[in-house]
Amino acid sequence: MWNQHYDPLNSQVLSTIAAAMPVVTLLVLIASNKVKAHIAAVIALIVANLIAIFIFTMPAGMSIRASILGAVTGFFPIGWIVLSVIYLYRLTVEKGVFETLQNTIGGVTSDRRLQLLLIAFSFGAFFEGASGFGTPVAVTGAILIGLGFSPLAASGLSLIANTAPVAYGALGTPIAGLASVTGLDPFALGAMVGRQLPFFSLIVPFWVVWAFAGWRGMKEVWPAILVTGVSFAIPQYLISNFINPWIVDIGASLISMACLILFLKVWQPREVWTSAALRVHDDSGKGRAAPKAQKKPTSGEVWYSLMPWIIVCVILLVWGTNWFKGQVNPWATWNYAVPDLDKMIMKVPPIAAKPTPEAAVFSFTWLSYTGSGMLIAAIISGLLMGFSPVGLVRSYLNTIRICAYSLLTICAMLAIGTLTRLSGIDATLGLAFAATGVLYPFFGTLLGWLGVALTGSDTASNILFGNLQRITSEQLGMSPILMAAANSSGGVMGKMIDAQSIVVASTATNWFGHEGTILRFVFKHSIVLACLVGILVMLQAYVFPWMIVPMK
Repeated sequence: MWNQHYDPLNSQVLSTIAAAMPVVTLLVLIASNKVKAHIAAVIALIVANLIAIFIFTMPAGMSIRASILGAVTGFFPIGWIVLSVIYLYRLTVEKGVFETLQNTIGGVTSDRRLQLLLIAFSFGAFFEGASGFGTPVAVTGAILIGLGFSPLAASGLSLIANTAPVAYGALGTPIAGLASVTGLDPFALGAMVGRQLPFFSLIVPFWVVWAFAGWRGMKEVWPAILVTGVSFAIPQYLISNFINPWIVDIGASLISMACLILFLKVWQPREVWTSAALRVHDDSGKGRAAPKAQKKPTSGEVWYSLMPWIIVCVILLVWGTNWFKGQVNPWATWNYAVPDLDKMIMKVPPIAAKPTPEAAVFSFTWLSYTGSGMLIAAIISGLLMGFSPVGLVRSYLNTIRICAYSLLTICAMLAIGTLTRLSGIDATLGLAFAATGVLYPFFGTLLGWLGVALTGSDTASNILFGNLQRITSEQLGMSPILMAAANSSGGVMGKMIDAQSIVVASTATNWFGHEGTILRFVFKHSIVLACLVGILVMLQAYVFPWMIVPMK
């Protein structure tokens, strides 16, 4: 047995600095734009191992096993989802179906700002609710680049837009994960998040258009932005508080898309914005041919272009239900307890209420993975689009080749996240935030942001820090419902800067090797929005406590 140490240098400051080194190394290397993302992730993983072994005194064998477990967990399920999404996307591109979808959605309006609202925000939120895990950024980024947006605009703006829906993504998976580690009622947690994120569902559409077109460009289309935000925020609040946290994104996004499309039938901006480049210096689109003008597709062609995505939504809605998981997991699951690691690490106070062994089990639920459902949907769609079995296999092998470096990055990132969790490195960072006392509502929210930046997943961040949020808030006399929810709400703003999301964005837009440029563009937006969530949580804790969902 090995006990975690949260202050190995006998100095909270020095131990915190040491604990921050892996993530700082990763972000600095990626932001430098001189090191490829997959190399940066591998270097950061090496740094994490050195710190875990030589500073946090984790046995080397355990450190290596934890890294391998994390790498495998990175591929299943996250890399598996990314691979399946890109595979389906490439199938639709090869048959020209994706181009029809682009023309259909782009045909609603030719104004670039309004296209962003419809595609990056509302349409992306639908895919976040149905599948999550990189799907919305992959789909919306690819659509935007096909409509003529520059690679930086398509990737960066898709990342910013995919924030407000994240806490309810993949049929409420982050809320379910948060409830599982805190022991709190998932309906209460979902309702509390629904009293935080709707404010940002109003802000983010304005923010995305402002980041793209500047203040003047945003002001010219404010009625459409307001319709988009309000028609998403109100259903988000109502569904999360009075129905359940599982269907929030799907319901809110469908209502938002319908309201925006109907509004655009009676209102259009006085000046149509046709430039697809960012208002800031952006030469990422140089050398790309402008998209050709296309004839308006027929209704049959429109339904044909929507067919693969309808199949995806139907299958993933089934895949995300507890009923389906209950039917297939008993016979389609392989649990592997990592030897000399599983339950050999003891999590101790103050991170846990009492000494608790850490599980290190790889649960291979091969059929119920979202990526498996996506792959099945891709195969069915491919056959319906006219691919032969040989053609499907050939396209899949090409997709693996294209995504190889992206998958390596994702695996290395999850290896870092698993190692920092099992070594206690992340707990040391968490305790540094918890030591902020009266400012804890603000910094506890940023802890959720840090968790997503580290792991690439709001679900993983909730599992990582959810119980710490509950323990710390109870020690400080605060509502555990508030702070557990704040972990998830703050975490959504870290989604745009995690390496996994950035790699998905660069892959979907065929802008490989420019992950550092994307990170530099979105980083300031991520920080500012996370701080705004922290301020809201502070106000709820001390000024508007009536907004807090009571404990049952």
